[in-house]
Amino acid sequence: MSNASSSRVVIDLDVSGPTISRHLYGHFAEHLGRCIYGGFYVGEDSGLPNEGGIRLDVVEALKALDIPNLRWPGGCFADEYHWKDGIGPKADRPSMINTHWGNVEENNHFGTHEFMALCELLGADPYVNGNVGSGTVQEMSEWVEYLTRDGDSPMVRQRKANGRDEPWKVPFWGVGNETWGCGGNMRAEAYADLARRYATFCRSYGDNKLYRIAAGASDYDLAWTEALMKAISCLGCGREPKNIFQAISFHYYTIAGSWDSKGSATEFALDDYYRTLIKAQDIDRIIRGHSAVMDAYDPERKVGLVLDEWGTWWDVEPGTNPGFLFQQNALRDALVASVHFDVFHRHADRLVMANIAQTVNVLQAMLLTDDDGGLVLTPTYHVFEMNKGHHDATAVPVHLVEQPEPYELDGKTMDLLSASASVKDGKALISVSNLDPSSPADVVLDLRGAEFRNPAGRLLTASKPQTHNTPTDPGAVAPVALTDLAADPRGLRVTLPPHSFATVSLDV
Repeated sequence: MSNASSSRVVIDLDVSGPTISRHLYGHFAEHLGRCIYGGFYVGEDSGLPNEGGIRLDVVEALKALDIPNLRWPGGCFADEYHWKDGIGPKADRPSMINTHWGNVEENNHFGTHEFMALCELLGADPYVNGNVGSGTVQEMSEWVEYLTRDGDSPMVRQRKANGRDEPWKVPFWGVGNETWGCGGNMRAEAYADLARRYATFCRSYGDNKLYRIAAGASDYDLAWTEALMKAISCLGCGREPKNIFQAISFHYYTIAGSWDSKGSATEFALDDYYRTLIKAQDIDRIIRGHSAVMDAYDPERKVGLVLDEWGTWWDVEPGTNPGFLFQQNALRDALVASVHFDVFHRHADRLVMANIAQTVNVLQAMLLTDDDGGLVLTPTYHVFEMNKGHHDATAVPVHLVEQPEPYELDGKTMDLLSASASVKDGKALISVSNLDPSSPADVVLDLRGAEFRNPAGRLLTASKPQTHNTPTDPGAVAPVALTDLAADPRGLRVTLPPHSFATVSLDV
């Protein structure tokens, strides 16, 4: 194509970087809108295929992603959730009001046992988020005991009485959520002291070793991260730091407009497209900032950084409950995801987990469902599926040595090409996105350090960035074979259409 831009990407296949944890492809399920009820859970009496009320077509769709972990019950909901209300016979469970999300009544029919059953069906590790905002240390401590302790104790006896003899494996534990906001409106230093206290009583029982995650900053609030690092470090004190929690989280959403006017998921102008991708690419600066603060206190990078809420946030679809955060999911959202993953791969030495918000029917969801059995795979779903080969692979260096001039808008710039690569078990996977909304890109993949065989590619694109999948057109955005892939003296040459994401796999 004569109007295609020319780029060259150098990929050092023989230079090992950090391991890309599969947990960077984690998910998030909050009691919010139709994520749990009508999404994951339809109840045992539903006419839809289910196991213990868990919707099986949702499970099967997510299993195809090799979903590594699932965060629950929130989010803001976590800090008003009292876990003992969600165990025992459903008819005896007290109801509550979900004050954060629509002021609707929550009947607590989906609780601890249901969540753990869901994780077992998915083959996913549970990430339980405890209640610091309105809960107590004892309440959180007893939840850990109920879930993970073997032998005999008050909580173990209660768990067994509710039908589960063996303890579960729960590797990840969140100590509160957004404690700077909906989780308590705390000051950083005040929460840091609480985090030390709560985490102390979240004990590891038997061979279940808790990975405790302190509730961290919003966006670029580096002072919050520093307060938490000070709380666990002992810099200059002459003694070893206490291993009170193993990671610190932060949250970052891609919002092209303002919190009051976020814009539409499917009806947007060209400048809105650029603003969205500029905001998405800024995740690199955010991670670098938090990492730099953590490096000052933890140069060996023993403490992990966790981005346990990320994704696009648009105005809700017209006619839906504004508290349910239901939005469509277009090709633009898929490119936001592909950009994030490229950044995650580059920072895999510090960033150990990420959870997109959220999995079903809320924000940048993988799946959209209806009560009649309809299920739509979103464009974002396909990025997760196409990138599965990066799970627990070794990142290799990627250098964009030739690329188009960045696009500038509102005094900010946006790279028009994004890429990352990894190697695992004799196979390499290269992810590359052409973010230019109007021009194709001719890209030379300059492959160094290893012979390669059997190149194959897949492509995700559509006629315009606004294209999205619906029950009547579920395949409007879906992967196809990448046909514009050819040998080049330096490796491979690929032509990418405008606004597209592609993966190239190789035997090495």
